[in-house]
Amino acid sequence: MGTMENSELLKELRIDKEHRGDHRSSGSRGPLIAGGIVLALALLAATAWFFLAGSKSFEVEAATALAPSAGNVDTAVLQATGYVTARRQATVSAQITGTLTKVLIEEGDKVEAGQVLATLDDTAARAALAQAEAGLHAAQATLVQVETQLAQSRRDYARAQDLAQRKLVSTQAEEQARTQVDSQTAQVIAQRKQIDVAQAGVQSAQVYLDYCTVRAPFAGVITAKAAQVGEIVSPLSAGGGFTRTGVGTIVDMDSLEIEVDVTESYINRVTPKQPAQAVLDAYPDWKIPAHVIAIIPSADRGKATVKVRIAIEQKDQRVLPEMGVRVSFLEEAKKADAPPPKGVLVPATAIVQRDGKNVVFALDNDRARLKPVTPGRTYNDLRLVEGIGSGTKVVKQPQAEMADGAKVEIKTAAK
Repeated sequence: MGTMENSELLKELRIDKEHRGDHRSSGSRGPLIAGGIVLALALLAATAWFFLAGSKSFEVEAATALAPSAGNVDTAVLQATGYVTARRQATVSAQITGTLTKVLIEEGDKVEAGQVLATLDDTAARAALAQAEAGLHAAQATLVQVETQLAQSRRDYARAQDLAQRKLVSTQAEEQARTQVDSQTAQVIAQRKQIDVAQAGVQSAQVYLDYCTVRAPFAGVITAKAAQVGEIVSPLSAGGGFTRTGVGTIVDMDSLEIEVDVTESYINRVTPKQPAQAVLDAYPDWKIPAHVIAIIPSADRGKATVKVRIAIEQKDQRVLPEMGVRVSFLEEAKKADAPPPKGVLVPATAIVQRDGKNVVFALDNDRARLKPVTPGRTYNDLRLVEGIGSGTKVVKQPQAEMADGAKVEIKTAAK
């Protein structure tokens, strides 16, 4: 009896162990299942992010890595701002007061030296010229008459001399004939002077008539039209708002240069004929070669600056008077046999930080590949780097979220 009870008890104990084992097994599978779900969701999210990031396209501007040369490694020792000015310009006006009958110019017109720009009412001038010419003709006719009388008097004097030698007339008659010749000779000389005066009057009247035509003093471009047909123009400011002192303004575009103000404390960095580089505010990507013409030998007491004239070496129709400009004064050209620095030049904005390293993004078809680089010296807005080759196209200004292998679309730079 006791043995049987013990056996039953042992069976019950084994059954309890099995049940306990089943319980432990089911309890441990719960956390494992939950962990698997979390891992699967993370993998799914990573996969989704990968595909989304891979499909995102960045619109970028490309730049080409350039090998250093004398033309692109000049270092700016000073920068200054100023304006484009015309060394040769004029506000063209009439030299007399008159009413405009024609205005033949518009802003932007190109004109040649001597070209007619406007005309004034010339009725009075033509009348004065006609009167002067008539006076000249009258003086010339009078000279013919006086010369004829002189010729007759000379013949009479010759006969009087012959008769006086033969004692047929008195000496007094001979003297009277000689006096008549001398008197008419003086009249001829005086009349010739009158003709000179009349000719000068004609020339004066012609000049006055020419003043009625306004001509271009030199070749250039019209930048302002200041008067209209029917208005009165005068070299003097008179007559109120209806009198103009000029017809228009003409600028010789070949005389354009740059004027900048340099602070007195930095003027020792500027020398005549020093190379420079100009950048117009309107075209920030266009670098114009230039050089210093002269340093004006006078300082501005109020601004503590000295004016410097800069020559523009590359003439272009985009350069217009009064444009804002930034000038970089460059170091003197280095010796021709000096070896160029190692590396290539890229825009300074192309170099960015990724994981604490300096990198650029090289363009590989429609992808941007991360390339570690070692930056060097800065040359204006370019920087020398090692790690990529000359001719490599890089992203000019990578976005902060751009990563290796990012899809890119190159945009065309505006011109």
